[in-house]
Amino acid sequence: MPLIRFGEFELDEQTFELRRNDSSIRIQHQPARVLAYLLNHQGALVTRKQIQNAIWGEDTFVDFEQSLNFCIRQIRITLNDQAEKPLFIETLPRLGYRFIGHAEKVREIGRAHV
Repeated sequence: MPLIRFGEFELDEQTFELRRNDSSIRIQHQPARVLAYLLNHQGALVTRKQIQNAIWGEDTFVDFEQSLNFCIRQIRITLNDQAEKPLFIETLPRLGYRFIGHAEKVREIGRAHV
């Protein structure tokens, strides 16, 4: 099972389940997908358009701006992150977002990590 570990969190890339210190944390599916996308582009600027294409697709007719703002807000609440002093998600005004924490991919076999 592919996991991305960052800080005291782990995100399962397949199921989008989030854990903190081996305890499950509730996060809605769409914010979890946005988080996974940012984690997979760690340290790089990810534009709002890139997120839109990757998560919603070009043919989706939703209020994308409001949906993305909601997702980022939910991620920050879940991770106890703040836009003013980010630990994980940095906002680059008018450009997009960047995951600034340290993240690493790990594999989980049963309960053991390798």
